[in-house]
Amino acid sequence: MSFENILYEVEDGILTITLNRPEILNAFSGGMLRDITEAFDRADADDDVHAVIITGAGRGFCAGQDLSKGDSTWEGHEEALEGKEVGDGGGELSRRLFRSLKPVIVAFNGPAVGVGMTFTLAADVRIAVKGAKMGFVFSARGIVPEGCSSWFLPRLVGISKALEWCYSARIFRAEEALEAGLIRSVHEKEDLLPAARSLAKEFVQGSSKVSNAVLRHMMWRMLGAPDPINAHWVDTAGINALATSPDAKEGINAFLEKRDPDFPGKVSTDLPDFFPWWEEPKFSDGKL
Repeated sequence: MSFENILYEVEDGILTITLNRPEILNAFSGGMLRDITEAFDRADADDDVHAVIITGAGRGFCAGQDLSKGDSTWEGHEEALEGKEVGDGGGELSRRLFRSLKPVIVAFNGPAVGVGMTFTLAADVRIAVKGAKMGFVFSARGIVPEGCSSWFLPRLVGISKALEWCYSARIFRAEEALEAGLIRSVHEKEDLLPAARSLAKEFVQGSSKVSNAVLRHMMWRMLGAPDPINAHWVDTAGINALATSPDAKEGINAFLEKRDPDFPGKVSTDLPDFFPWWEEPKFSDGKL
């Protein structure tokens, strides 16, 4: 399948998704939503993809919602996914990133505002070029933040900073985002993608892909857990399910033999039976 609004490139187990509407700073559209969603569906099903990087073509990452329709921009937005009635497009995309079975890194190559910021909050790590302009500008457009950002943003930077950025709708720089903990690091433009790829390789070299898929959801989904016991239930189920797996045996043998592991497990076929546990009622009452 070819894509109209993104580039899809896999190299050394790392998928790079490039937002590809550079003539309008990669402004977000229903077509882009469809393409990125399909790209993540493909990546989750492909055992040759171990991590995902999202970046932008040209001089910007994403200028936010495509406003070319003027004040009718928001009319019919619920039809973004080919007639399927859904929530806001940014929220659909954030939720798709949230469901990813592979680690996700965002590399801000330039300005990112509006939905160009909110959907990236569901990524695991964000890095940016020095001086990149960013903003949660919704209040200045007479709307509210979307993309599930009212859940993600306060968890990433704290409620005070989240409200400051959203109340003011001001543009800030990558350096302020770094100080607030929203991004991991800033880089010269020519170093951005090499830094993202280096980080992605750290995630996937010497690590079980099955373990990474499970622990990604353990970390994210425990952010809303009311008590440590909820994590304990899931931890126990995970250890019970994976401790005797081929990956666990390989991990121990590689350590004892002082060599790099070669994990046989595949995300497409070897996720434990209790996954996805958040859909199972038994985890709400502590029964394993």
